[in-house]
Amino acid sequence: MNWNSYLAGFKSYLLLEKSLSPNTIDAYLSDVEKLFQYLSLNNIEKSPQKVKMSEVQSFLSWITKQGISPRSQARIISGIKAFYKFLLIEKLIETSPVTFLETPKLSQKLPEVLSIDEIDRMVAMIDLSTPEGTRNKAIIETLYSCGLRVSELCSLKISCIFFKEGFVKVVGKGDKERLVPIGSTAIKNIRIYMDNVRNHQEIAKNNADILFLNRRAKPLSRVMIFNITKDLAKLAGIKKNISPHTFRHSFATHLIEGGADLRAIQEMLGHESITTTEIYTHLDRVFLSETMSRYHPRFHKK
Repeated sequence: MNWNSYLAGFKSYLLLEKSLSPNTIDAYLSDVEKLFQYLSLNNIEKSPQKVKMSEVQSFLSWITKQGISPRSQARIISGIKAFYKFLLIEKLIETSPVTFLETPKLSQKLPEVLSIDEIDRMVAMIDLSTPEGTRNKAIIETLYSCGLRVSELCSLKISCIFFKEGFVKVVGKGDKERLVPIGSTAIKNIRIYMDNVRNHQEIAKNNADILFLNRRAKPLSRVMIFNITKDLAKLAGIKKNISPHTFRHSFATHLIEGGADLRAIQEMLGHESITTTEIYTHLDRVFLSETMSRYHPRFHKK
């Protein structure tokens, strides 16, 4: 078997066994292909079973010289480790050359967060005299109210919104479902959008249950949501690097600042591991430290 045959099996494993998204699968396959390309360039014609740890280390040294960042290196190592884990599971190898491979230490990059005032300023910039403006206000309020990923917002179904109960059923990564509370402000703006805009569109049967649609009554793309948030931030005079995900970060950070339970936030965000959610406790500590530094006359950082 050649590398392509192993990669085909790996792809099926990621799709069927791990239930990963197409984008994640493509990233994993790309990571393994980089290793294969490096071996080919250096005339190291080996099947995956015969690759040595020293050769993988040489590959990592090579991508470092190419200017690949530590964060990207860590992702590549993760992809290669997943590939060799698959080979072990399928009993195609007895030992893995990457078992003891160390991942580069990463400095924790804290995401951008909007203040409540900044969110209000962005909402105030929406032109509610247009159908798109009515829809966009509902989008922003839903992003912030529920902490949704942009892909979850784009695929959000009307049948998954329980208006009376105040909950939204979200289909997240790996098709995992979770229930997330939705606030009265978001519900009000969704109803206004549906009554005044969406219900007046000619909608194809296959899009009948999708909540947010463009002017051609088709589902919004991730790029469109990205552009909406970018444009509103610019109009509001906000200099931060804003994306739809910023509202998810803001949702979690504001809950932490308000004293919400970390496990509850983990559930609402759909994080598989609590360690992913814990980044927001770091954000909260940064916020508290900056507040003390700015306002307390006896507080000085060492």
